[in-house]
Amino acid sequence: MSVPADPNRVIIFDTTLRDGEQSPGCSMNLAEKLEMARALADLGVDVIEAGFPIASPGDFESVQAIARQIHGPVIAGLARCNPTDIDRAADAVKDAEKPRIHVFLATSAIHREFKLKMTSEEVARRAVEGVKRARDRCADIEFSPEDAARTELDFLAEVVERVIEAGATTLNIPDTVGYAVPQHYAAIIRHLKKNVRGIDNCVLSVHCHNDLGLAVANSLAALGEGARQVECTINGIGERAGNTSLEEVVMALHTRRDYYGLTTGINTRHLYPVSRKLSHVTGQTVQRNKAIVGQNAFAHEAGIHQDGMLKERSTYEIMRPEDVGIPQTELVLGKHSGRHALKQRVAALGYGLSDEQLNKVFEEFKKLADKKKEIYDADIEALAENQLQEGTGNLWTLVGFTSTAGTGSQTSAAVTLKHLDGSVRRDAAVGNGPIDALFKAINRVTGAAVRVVDYRVRSVSQDMDALGEASIEIEYSGKKSRARAVSVDVVEASALAYLEVVNRVASRQLRDRLKPTDNVPTEAVPAG
Repeated sequence: MSVPADPNRVIIFDTTLRDGEQSPGCSMNLAEKLEMARALADLGVDVIEAGFPIASPGDFESVQAIARQIHGPVIAGLARCNPTDIDRAADAVKDAEKPRIHVFLATSAIHREFKLKMTSEEVARRAVEGVKRARDRCADIEFSPEDAARTELDFLAEVVERVIEAGATTLNIPDTVGYAVPQHYAAIIRHLKKNVRGIDNCVLSVHCHNDLGLAVANSLAALGEGARQVECTINGIGERAGNTSLEEVVMALHTRRDYYGLTTGINTRHLYPVSRKLSHVTGQTVQRNKAIVGQNAFAHEAGIHQDGMLKERSTYEIMRPEDVGIPQTELVLGKHSGRHALKQRVAALGYGLSDEQLNKVFEEFKKLADKKKEIYDADIEALAENQLQEGTGNLWTLVGFTSTAGTGSQTSAAVTLKHLDGSVRRDAAVGNGPIDALFKAINRVTGAAVRVVDYRVRSVSQDMDALGEASIEIEYSGKKSRARAVSVDVVEASALAYLEVVNRVASRQLRDRLKPTDNVPTEAVPAG
C-alpha cells in the first residue's frame, strides 16, 4: 500500500485473525475466520492480516481462502525473515486482489542476545535479505523490527533505513511487550522521522500491546508524530493483555477530530455488531466496562447522570450509541437511580401513576434495589401494578398441582387455582414434559394467550435439598414480561413463576379495559 494521498487519512490494519487469534482461547477454524474476515471488510478496515501461513497447514489454508474470497482490503500474511516463511506467505496471499507480505525480525538487545543469538550486523543483514526476497514475490512489503520499543534508537534507525532501501513500503514500529509509555513511544517515532532517509516515502505504522494498559494511548501519541497506520484488533484481543483496541482508537479519532484532525475509512456503526460477532465466534465475553462496546459503555445508573441525560444527552455522553451500532442509551435502574429516571421508565412502560402512587413505587423501588444488582422492566411493572391494584391481590393463586412423567408414559399435569372472586377451578393437560404440561394446564384454567420466549432453572443454594429458581419470560401483545420464583421443587417454582406473569398480563388487560380509550389490545387474557 502506497502512502495515502490524504496525509490526514489513517490506515486501519486489523490483526484480529493473526495476533488476536494468538490470545488463549481465541483460536478460530476456517469457517469462523472467513466469517470474521467478511465482517472486517464490511467494517471498512484497510488491511486484514489473515494469519501466519508457516505456522500450520490450517493457517496457510485460511490465509489462502481469505485472499481468494475477500475483496476490498489488503490481505497480509506474516513471515519471519527466512526464505521458507516468506515463500509460504507469498503463496498464501498471491491470489488476493491486494496482497501484502509482512516480514519481521527482532532488533532489541535482549532479543538479539537471548533469542536470536545474533550480532547487530547479522540482524540488519537478515532483515534486508528478508525484505528483498519478499519484494521479489510481492510489491507491497511491510517490515517490523520486533521489540522496537526496547531497541537502541540509532540501531533501530539503521535497520529501518536499510529495509526501506531494500524495498519495504510500510515500516511498522512494534511495542511488542507493551513496555512503552506515550511520551517515550512518541519520541521513537519522532526520532525515526527526523533521522531515517526515505521514511517519508513509506507508510509509518504502529503496533502496540496493552501490558500496561497504554496500547491505545501509545498509538494515538504515535499518530501525533506522523504515523499513519495503526495495527489493532477487535475488542483488543491478543497476546497476554491484548493489542490496541480497534474500536477505541477509531472512536478516539472520530470523537476528537477537533484535536487530531485525522480520519479513517471505518463505518463506525458496524463496531458493536462486529464486536459481538467476534465474542460469539471465540466464546470470549467482552468485559462490561469495556470502552465503546462494553455493556456499560452507554449505561447510566447514577441519579445525577440520569437526570442530566434526560435533559440533554451531551451532559454525560461524548458519543452517540447509534454511532457505534448500539440502538440507544440505557438508563440502568439501580440503587443509585433517581426519581426522574424511574418516572420516565414507568411512563415508557405505559403506566399513568399519580404523584402519590409514584412516590410509593419509588420507596419500594429503593428497597428492591438494595437487594438486587439489576432491576428489570418486569420488576418496575410489578411495583407499578401493585400500586394500581393495592388491596385487590392477585387474580389467580396456586392451590396445588400434580404432574406425572416417566419412560414410556404420557406426561401430564393438573392444577388447582383460586380466583380472586373466591372460586376454585381445576383443569389438566398433557405436554412434552412436566413443565410444558403444567403451563398448558394453567392456560386452560386462566384462558391465558401468552407465548413463552425463555425459560430457565438453576440452583440457588447447595446440597441435595437446594432451592431451585425458575425464571420465565413471556410475550403478550408485543410486550415481554419476566418473573422468577423459588422452591425446593423446581416444578412448583416453574408454576409460581408462570402464574406470576399470567397475573401481570391479566391485570394489565383489566386496566386497559377500564381505560377511557378504544385502543384495547386484541390479544387478551380473560379476567376470569
